[in-house]
Amino acid sequence: MPAPVNPELAAAVETARAAAEEEARPGADPIGSPVLTMDTAGSDPVGAHVGVEPEGPNAATHYFESNYPGYVGWRWAVTVAHPGPGEPVTVSEVVLLPGPDALTAPEWVPWSERVRPGDLGAGDLLPPREDDPRLVPGYLAGDDPAVEEVSREIGLGRKRVLSHQGRLEAAGRWQAGDFGPRSEMARMAPATCGTCGFFVKLAGSMGAAFGVCANEVAPADGRVVSVEFGCGAHSEVEVDTSSTVPVAEVVYDDATLDYEPRSPERG
Repeated sequence: MPAPVNPELAAAVETARAAAEEEARPGADPIGSPVLTMDTAGSDPVGAHVGVEPEGPNAATHYFESNYPGYVGWRWAVTVAHPGPGEPVTVSEVVLLPGPDALTAPEWVPWSERVRPGDLGAGDLLPPREDDPRLVPGYLAGDDPAVEEVSREIGLGRKRVLSHQGRLEAAGRWQAGDFGPRSEMARMAPATCGTCGFFVKLAGSMGAAFGVCANEVAPADGRVVSVEFGCGAHSEVEVDTSSTVPVAEVVYDDATLDYEPRSPERG
């Protein structure tokens, strides 16, 4: 069970209210933000008393509603204390705090976690995170033989390369994206990209599942596509251009009779 509030401190409602009103007077700075100069005429910035909680045997905090515009659900919290029974009650602290249903700013998220695909513009710089699990030093042995072979052939290397986790994450995005097998276009396609002449297979371990579309009229031109993706611009698509109306080889019209007059000389 919660500890009971000291009766003398619980009764110090008016002392706590006076302290809150002094802090909330026009022009005061209750929360360390720019000075509040809003018009509070006709509305007491300190509202009704909404509760008291113990802070120990000799301290307690009284809560009052805040009537400040823009601080819906916030509360004035006034901590009062006394050294012992019969001693005067003093105010220790007055602050404006968000209540259980207060309007507050969303939880702060580091910038590196707020960036989303498409946010990077021309001239912007976005360095990878420190110890990014998607990258490993280039001198470490990777598990993509095609990449390692090319690096050895040209005598060059990269400082960092994709890690196994980095490739798995990329493959997951591509597989679940607009050019993956579960997209609406793929479900309605006559065939898959893996059998298309415009499909350019990726080198290395990714080549088993992905390639690049090289068909200028296809929606995925120049984009990474799954071998299971497909569209109506598949290289082997054939359209039946014959007439859908059946036509007989010989047509007879018996509604009209043609005749030739008989010559008198022929009797």
